[in-house]
Amino acid sequence: MNKDQLYADLRKQILTLVLEPGSALDEHSLSEKYEISRTPLREVLRKLAGEGYVEIVSNRGASVSSMSHRVLRDFFITAPMLYAAVGRLAAQNARPQQIESMKMAQWHFREASEKSDAEEMVYWNDRFHSVMGDMADNPYLTPSYNRLLIDHARISQTFYRLRNKEMAERVDTAADHHDKMIEAIENGESQHMVDLIVLHWELSHELMEYFVRPDPLPVTEIASQI
Repeated sequence: MNKDQLYADLRKQILTLVLEPGSALDEHSLSEKYEISRTPLREVLRKLAGEGYVEIVSNRGASVSSMSHRVLRDFFITAPMLYAAVGRLAAQNARPQQIESMKMAQWHFREASEKSDAEEMVYWNDRFHSVMGDMADNPYLTPSYNRLLIDHARISQTFYRLRNKEMAERVDTAADHHDKMIEAIENGESQHMVDLIVLHWELSHELMEYFVRPDPLPVTEIASQI
């Protein structure tokens, strides 16, 4: 396995909680499992650490980034502001090829939802929002936004697995929001995009309360300030 394949596999396992928050990433075990030498393995781990997937501590090695109460509280406070800002810029700056990539991610997300495949739903939802970050193309927002998506994906795993009727309806609503976001981006409707982001975040926040219940800033107040 080469470095790119290893990176993609570890990243997906972290996003889908196959590798749980805080779990150790033993170099010897990973080297044997993936049949890759220590040097390229360490390069991959450093790349993942730089992006927020992994934490590396001197004399303790690498581990999957934790999800402490403080981390989760900061996520809920910060997420609506970042999503709204990125959504506005995405509607202003999106290129045709990026829109096609977003449509492809949305197609896969709906397909995974129909199959009740939680891991694929997490992966393609993350891809959808990652493309939005690419569209925004802002060097100040991008690092924080990408870090935010990691924890969003991991929290999402908890409710995508709860496939009762109410949850399925909420996931369908989220998918409908995606379609409307694509349309707003295609039409360059930046304020409408922010309004959709607010609706989408309100729904996401309700779903995430199955996992944790901190007190976020009111999304309506945030939207009016952006």
